[in-house]
Amino acid sequence: MSAQLIKPRRFSDERGWFSETYNQERYAALGIDCAFVQDNHALSVAPWVLRGLHFQAPPNAQAKLVRCVRGAIWDVAVDIRRGSPTYGQWVAAELNAENGWQLFIPAGFAHGYITLEPSTEVEYKVSALYAPGSEGGVIWNDPTIALPWPTRRAEPILSEKDLRLPVLNDFVSPFDYDGAPLSPLAL
Repeated sequence: MSAQLIKPRRFSDERGWFSETYNQERYAALGIDCAFVQDNHALSVAPWVLRGLHFQAPPNAQAKLVRCVRGAIWDVAVDIRRGSPTYGQWVAAELNAENGWQLFIPAGFAHGYITLEPSTEVEYKVSALYAPGSEGGVIWNDPTIALPWPTRRAEPILSEKDLRLPVLNDFVSPFDYDGAPLSPLAL
C-alpha cells in the first residue's frame, strides 16, 4: 500500500456543503482496505506547531487517514520500510478546512505535520489502537530526509519527546518493504 491523497467530493448549495469523509466500500476500491479502530482529534493553538515524525511499530502498526477540519497543515509521510527503493523519501500535501483533502498513510511510513494557521484542528482515523510501548519516530529535521517544512519561524514548536527522536541513519526500522511503491501524490 502506498500513501494516497484523497479529494472527497463536496455537494454545495446556499446552506453550505456536505461531504462523505469515509466510505468503506469506496476506500477499498482505492486499495485502502484496513479497518479503522480509533479516531483522534488534535488542536494546535499556535501556528508552526510540528508533530512528528511518528509511527507505531508492529504488531501495533497503524495506517492513518488524516484530514484538517479547521485551519491548515502541511502533512507528510516518509517511507521507513527496510529494503524499499524509496526508503527515506517522502510525499506531502497541504490539507486544510477549505479543500477538505485527506492523506492516507499506510503502516511503514512515519507521519508528521506542521500547522500553518492558528487554532488548527486535525482529525485522523487509525487502524490499530494506541500502544505506548510501540511508539517510534524520526527527528523532524533529519538532513538525510531534508523535508522543506514551510515555516516562517527559525524553529517550529515541538514537544520535548519529538526533539529527542533519532535521525534516520541511527534508526533500525521495524518495517519491511511490502512491494508497494511510494507514489507521487497527484495534486
